[in-house]
Amino acid sequence: MAKLKKILPDIIKTILFVGIGVLFIWLSIKDLSRDDIHMIFSSMALVNNPQGWFFISLSIVAIVSADLIRAARAQLLLRSINYYPRFSMMFYSVMVCYIANLALPRLGEVLRCTFLQRYENVPFQKSLGTVILERAVDVVCWLFLLIIALLVNNGLLSNLIVDQSQQLTLEQWFAQKGMSYVGNFLIYIIIAVVVLLIVLVRVTRNWWKKHPALVKVADFFKGIWRGFVSIKDIPNPWHFVFWTIAMWVCYYMGVYLFFHALPYLQHVGPGAAFSVLIFGTIAFMISQGGLGSYPLITAGIVMLYGISYTQGLAAGWIGWILQTAVSLILGLFSLIVTSFYKKHDATQIPEKK
Repeated sequence: MAKLKKILPDIIKTILFVGIGVLFIWLSIKDLSRDDIHMIFSSMALVNNPQGWFFISLSIVAIVSADLIRAARAQLLLRSINYYPRFSMMFYSVMVCYIANLALPRLGEVLRCTFLQRYENVPFQKSLGTVILERAVDVVCWLFLLIIALLVNNGLLSNLIVDQSQQLTLEQWFAQKGMSYVGNFLIYIIIAVVVLLIVLVRVTRNWWKKHPALVKVADFFKGIWRGFVSIKDIPNPWHFVFWTIAMWVCYYMGVYLFFHALPYLQHVGPGAAFSVLIFGTIAFMISQGGLGSYPLITAGIVMLYGISYTQGLAAGWIGWILQTAVSLILGLFSLIVTSFYKKHDATQIPEKK
């Protein structure tokens, strides 16, 4: 009985974490229509052969490698501000972030920072600052690669349909996004309020520094800023650059190797895989988890390389399944495993062996 009482909290915690994982999985696939499910099963039959499974396996290795590199890059940023979390927990937090974002966009970043605070004693605001920095770097990299992809694929902006229901082309989508930001007065109001708050805080700093509650709020935002500028404290910033390049290379190899699992895509070349990687990212901006949009964008791109729309759509569904399955399985696994982890103080410098 005493032994049961001792392990009961771990059992309850594991059941709770599994339940959260199952909820995330359901939220990420609940909008699949009957036609979508039929297309998925039809597409899966195309790779049901030894060669197909071999290249699918290699693609999975590349995708997981990119996730491991992302964890290593995140660990590097935290170490630069004197936090030394376990690499395993960094990886688990990244995968929990992915599975949560499949269910509810931007929830993953919050959960990732919460995990690190719970299990590694890394202050939420400081890890959040490093996550914001990571996302900013990734956006800059993606925009740079997007320009290259547009130069490689002439006329893609006006020809690629990214929303079938509205017959929305990529060019129209960019135009709508740009005009929505320019014409959205709420953005200008928010910017004005932020500027006024910064001025107000600076002018009244001698007053609010006397109030403990306001000091705590200020420390929270200082922590976010410290995490955001953590890159300047890395002893060798080129390590961060190396991990970033390596991560994008692995993501690319994930798509390129997946193409070789389908006989009709093996001849299209590396340019098509690069275009699917870059433009496929837009699918995750348009719809939750890229559901529906990713196959559509993939089909539109590979058509430029002489592949039929139906074959391209099937390839898109297989690619979406592959990426989503990796995130769901590893995310659920991470939720289960971390339920058995004990808290670790990341402020302690690990001993050199």
